[in-house]
Parts: sequence; structure tokens; C-alpha cells
Amino acid sequence: MLETEYQEIDSQVRSCKAVQNLMPGVNVTTLKAAHQRQKKKKAVGIDGTTKSEYEQNLDENLESIIERMKRFSYRPLPVRRTYITKEGSDKMRPLGIPAYEDRLVQGVMADILIRIYEPKFLECSYGFRPNHDCHKATEALSKKIIFTKADWLVDVDIKGFFDNVNHNWLIKFLEHDIEDKNFIRYIKRFLKSGVMEDGKRLESDKGTPQGGLISPTLANVYLHYVLDLWFEKKVRGSCRGNAQMVRYADDFVCVFEREDEAMKFYEALKERFAKFGLEFAEDKSKVIRFGRFARQHGVEETFDFLGFRFINATSRNGKYTVACRTSPKKMKVKVAAMKRWLRDNMHIDKQELIQKINQKLVGHYRYYGITGNTAQLNLFCYFVTKELYRVLNRRSQRKLTWEKFKRILVFNPITQPKIYHKYA
Repeated sequence: MLETEYQEIDSQVRSCKAVQNLMPGVNVTTLKAAHQRQKKKKAVGIDGTTKSEYEQNLDENLESIIERMKRFSYRPLPVRRTYITKEGSDKMRPLGIPAYEDRLVQGVMADILIRIYEPKFLECSYGFRPNHDCHKATEALSKKIIFTKADWLVDVDIKGFFDNVNHNWLIKFLEHDIEDKNFIRYIKRFLKSGVMEDGKRLESDKGTPQGGLISPTLANVYLHYVLDLWFEKKVRGSCRGNAQMVRYADDFVCVFEREDEAMKFYEALKERFAKFGLEFAEDKSKVIRFGRFARQHGVEETFDFLGFRFINATSRNGKYTVACRTSPKKMKVKVAAMKRWLRDNMHIDKQELIQKINQKLVGHYRYYGITGNTAQLNLFCYFVTKELYRVLNRRSQRKLTWEKFKRILVFNPITQPKIYHKYA
């Protein structure tokens, strides 16, 4: 039933350049599907509405949304801004929480945008796309370094990307592909909905909606035009040597065969970004020599991408390869976070405590469990096990010997590392 709601959109995507008549895709059926995807224990926006409360009169509520959208009286509420601890830093990270109805509408509009842009996005683009997750991105980057002529690498950090997306440019990009003016009209309303912080409404004249389901796709559209197409058509087209890029959301790495072309791109990128209201942090961005040829010349540079450290290495059969390990910075942050969590939860029943630890360990393994990273997984498991022993010793006046601790683990074993992502 839900699939039929989008068939007309898919047909338009295949048959014409710019897509029309998108608003019928926002209807009771698609909104209800978006409602069902919402988690029950989600933080509430400024409307204070939870999923359970909203579904008490679900059909009437959804009909009301559609009616208001038809009359153009539907206006998104400001996003409630809260702050959470930034991992590995003393700084606080802003987190946006949309109102419940806005979450539903954004969810449906995001689905529509994905159907429009998925065929348009380039293969170098990863993140918030079907079958283009972070592990696909790290594997693709490794292969580009291993199997192409790669000797120089440009690693760039964009300053506050999601807060600096230029609204005017974003709308121009969308209008290039979408002719439904009402659909664009509601995207503009979401962009301008503002932020509520400490009871004060703050205007938003740039950036994508904080915490919004539509934000990742809008960000991908922006960088598709600002970076991906420019790199593919302009940069690669003018290079005499090999030039490749892998981008995951706003995090990207470019690989070049020639040093002069890598340096030229680095300088040109400043001008390109400035045109679209962006800039990169020069203290966190760099051009380095990396790849098989770099290793032959004794250059042993490394770089981090998506939480992994990339290292020039040799495979078991003596061939050049790229090894991916847990970034030392991320390892330090993860270990510190586990220590804090164990200290805060040290008085929980031992069996329940170890069950919760195992849940956290499995989450760590699922992300960092890639080919060649077993030693780092074992090291993390060792740190956690050692900290658990210390915590259990602190909560009782009777000393817990290592032998007694091992007997506890016999009946309540710590989950051991596992490789979840095998790279070819």
C-alpha cells in the first residue's frame, strides 16, 4: 500500500529532468508510516507531545495535518534546543528536537527527497543513503588507495557545516530538480522555523533544521552540487593524474596521484567553499603523502577517517595494503566513557551490570569490527574487563580476588570481539 503512494514520483524521476506534483506524496498513509517508525521514548519538542499521546486520536490528527497543509496554514514549530556532552571534549554539543507533527512531515518529505536524489547522487557520496553506510565508505577509500595510482591525500574538515548551509543556494539546487513550488515552500518553512532556547525564539537564516529527519538529505543535496559534481566534472577533468574522492556526509578525503594537483585542489577548495558560505578548518585539514609509493619512499604518514586510523601496511602475502585500526583518539574517548559509565552504575546487580556492559560492547564491535582490527577490539574488551574488576572491588569492603572475579565471569561472560564487516 505504502509503495503505491510513491510510484508516481518514481515515474517522474525516470521520465523527466525536474519532478512535479510531489505534495500528494504527503498524505495520511505516508504520515502514518512515519508515525509508526517513531520511537516511543523519544525526547519531546516544544509541543510536549509524545508518540503515545499523539496516537490516541491518530487518524484525526493526521487528517488535520493534511487539511492545514492544503490551506497553507501548517507552519513548523521552532526546534527545541538542548545540549549534550560532546564525546572526548569539555564542550557541549547542541541537539535539536522537533515537535512531533514536524517530525512526521519531515520524515515523509525526506523519503520523497531520497527517491528523487538517490539516482542523481554520485558513487563517491556516502552517508544517509541506502547501502552507503560508513563501512562502505571506509572500504571504498581503502580500495581507491590500494588499487589506483595514489600518492597524495587531501583530508579536509568543514567548519560547522550543518550550521552554515546557505538557504538561498540550497533552494536554488532544489529548484533545479523539483518544480513543485508547494513542496519547496514547505522546505523553506522548515529552514526558517527557528530554534527555541531558554524560552527565547532564535531566528535561523542559515543551516539545516537541527535534529530534523530532512536535514541529512538536504545536506547531501547541498554538497552534491557544491563539492561532488564540481570535483567530478571540474577537478578530475583537469587532472593529468588519478584523482578520487570519498565523502561521508560532511567528512571527505580526496586522493591524488600528483602532488601539484593535490595542492592546487586544496587551494581551489577554499575559494569554492567561500562562494557557498562554507570554510574548512586549516588546523585540522592537511595534504599528506600516502599510498604505496609513499611507503616505498619511507614516508609513514597516517590519517583518521570516520573513527578509523588509516595506515600503510603489508598483507600476509607481502603485498601493499591499507590497514584500518580504531583511531587512538576514539579509543581514548570510548575507554573514558566506559569508565564513567561503570562508576555511575557500579551498584547495579552484577548480572544486570554485565548484561548492560555486553550491550555496549556489541555496539562497539558492530562499528569497529572490521577486517584487520581484531587486536584493537581485544584491547578495548581488556580495558573494559579490567575496569569492571576495579569497580566491583570498590563497591565492597571485602576484597574481590582475580580468581573470584573469573568465576563470576564463568556464569556471566563478557561478550568477546567479533568481526562484523569483512572487507574484500
